[in-house]
Amino acid sequence: MKKDNVNLRSVLVVTNDSAVFLKKGLATAFEMFGGRTEEIKKLVARLDTASKDGMKMCDVSYGVISTRFGFVPGNYVITNYDEVMSKKEDYERVQKEKDFLGQLNQVSIYFDRVVVCVPKDMFAMFLQDETFLPGKVIAVTCPDFKEECAKRGWVFFERKGARLGKENAEKIFRLIENES
Repeated sequence: MKKDNVNLRSVLVVTNDSAVFLKKGLATAFEMFGGRTEEIKKLVARLDTASKDGMKMCDVSYGVISTRFGFVPGNYVITNYDEVMSKKEDYERVQKEKDFLGQLNQVSIYFDRVVVCVPKDMFAMFLQDETFLPGKVIAVTCPDFKEECAKRGWVFFERKGARLGKENAEKIFRLIENES
């Protein structure tokens, strides 16, 4: 019988929706989006299947900040929609309508680490709202926020365009592996 991994870390990986829908009709939030989210989903899958010293390395959850539904856990079933937010005004409108900041504030409390890979203007909203607790976040974002991340005890990685990037994914994996 395998003993429990007392060092098992819980990790939440958060990104925003993509205009690339992989399914028509109903699908989980994990299955629904393609495009730049594919790199993030590969990181999630890698973390989910990783082991260390013969035991599962971490528990990982995935969530999407969606235009239509607000924050949606990856295993929730959703439907595709016509309009996807792409600029500051859109993020602010969706926040007003769906309160994804409040949703993430509540959900993230239960995780040891929160990996956040979102656009610059959305990340600024997280900072202003103080959505996440000090010391929890691994931020993949604009270099403008490097100092703010350091003040909060967060790990910062520079976002490469709209993508996570293979190098950042590897660094995040190694960081979580070393913390496990």
